[in-house]
Amino acid sequence: MIGIVYHHDYNKYDLGTTHPLVGDKPKKTIEYLEKTGILHELTQFAPTKATDDDLLRVHAKQYVDKIKSLSKTGGMLAFDTPAPVGIYDIAALATGGTMLAGEKLFSGFDCMINPLAGFHHASSSTSSGFCFFNDIAVTIEYLRQKYQLQRFLIVDLDVHHCNGTQDIYYDDPTVLTISFHQDGRTLYPGTGAIDKIGRDAGEGYNVNLPLPSGTGNQSVRYAFHELIPSLGMQFNPQVIIYQSGVDTHHSDPLADLKLTYQIYYHLGKNMKTLSTKTCNKLLVAFGGGYNSDASVKSYYNLVCGLLGKREHITENEIADPNSQEVKALVNRIKTILKDHWIF
Repeated sequence: MIGIVYHHDYNKYDLGTTHPLVGDKPKKTIEYLEKTGILHELTQFAPTKATDDDLLRVHAKQYVDKIKSLSKTGGMLAFDTPAPVGIYDIAALATGGTMLAGEKLFSGFDCMINPLAGFHHASSSTSSGFCFFNDIAVTIEYLRQKYQLQRFLIVDLDVHHCNGTQDIYYDDPTVLTISFHQDGRTLYPGTGAIDKIGRDAGEGYNVNLPLPSGTGNQSVRYAFHELIPSLGMQFNPQVIIYQSGVDTHHSDPLADLKLTYQIYYHLGKNMKTLSTKTCNKLLVAFGGGYNSDASVKSYYNLVCGLLGKREHITENEIADPNSQEVKALVNRIKTILKDHWIF
């Protein structure tokens, strides 16, 4: 069974009419899923806010207090992240949604979706990139404590590197983090180099594939199948968290990859297959996307893939000039990780 978590207040996660993150995308996504008839195939749940105790499993108290203070007055969390009045409650609600989605994986659901989720730029005591609380990490620590879990796989395919998530788990061998992202030398946040593979006990448990600008479907398909199923099967996770940001779409205004609608169907279908072969517990955080219409259609394709449907939206493929360069990067990753994993 597949479920989705949604609350009408999600649409209050809005950083301003002139800001790339405008708050109507969750509503538009739900409306589109309903219009296409696919929403009735998902069980809906309404979340509640994450508590301070939940947030403090990951975030420093001083940081949580800072968000509370900004939420009362308004202000700026970082150079690119306005903090509107009331943002603490909405960010805590989004985080609570991911927690609820994670919990439902242990009560009969094999896949859960949160459309306002994947805030991967938030570290324990700092953040930018439109993020306030790292809902992925908060959910991992919640599930770890409640169910005594020891192996979490994060597959983050958002166009931006998951620098906050990486910081939190860089020395932790119980969390395998795999990030495909546009090369940090050409895009925010400037991190995610290929040789950043973890530290101390966590060495080998942090995998970065920095993609050159202009990379298209062919390269992403190749890299996915060369790396993710093998690593996932060897790690044998108890929960998989898939940050499925669609800001990799060619129309996205903030980035320079050239993916098309059909790749999101393919990725969703194959992430569901990996989950079925391992833990049968897949949590999907919809992540970034800043062309609203393209994002909604991409999320629809992703859901079609998760459900194993044949229909999905397609568009003309875009030539991929980077296939050989990406193959070389994949081979380099395999060489870097040869002491930790078998390829």
